Amino acid sequence: MTDDLLSAGTAAPEFCLQDAYEKETCLKDFTGKWVVLYFYPKDNTPGCSLEAMDFSTMKDEFEKENAVILGVSKDSCKSHQDFIDKKRLTIRLLSDTDAEVQKKYKIWKPKKFMGREFLGTVRSTFLIDPQGKISKTWLDVKVKGHAEEVLSEVKKLNIN
Repeated sequence: MTDDLLSAGTAAPEFCLQDAYEKETCLKDFTGKWVVLYFYPKDNTPGCSLEAMDFSTMKDEFEKENAVILGVSKDSCKSHQDFIDKKRLTIRLLSDTDAEVQKKYKIWKPKKFMGREFLGTVRSTFLIDPQGKISKTWLDVKVKGHAEEVLSEVKKLNIN
């Protein structure tokens, strides 16, 4: 699955998506900052909830490192609002209902579940440097400990 993955050092594909409150958010808005761009399958599911809550809990630590966290799924803006309210999330969630951004990042892939094959989101995280280049990629993310691992990488790369 990594054969066509975006590699470190390549320019991160530009995008503009609406956040939970229907405000347009573009990657270029964060030039000069580290961007943790993580893709997840669905709001209010156990793994996705844990991942979003972990990133929310650590948001201040990421901000100290000049990093922002953007979560992306196919869910609607309204679904994101409900998810944020229900789980008391503090991170920005973006709505990619047509999976166009997921296709740009090459993580919209065939998946299998209970013998059925379908296209879906491969849980992935891209760390984008302040110049807009991909610094590191995590594919098929295991949620437990992932936010800490990403923060550790940001700290390591952020040493002046």
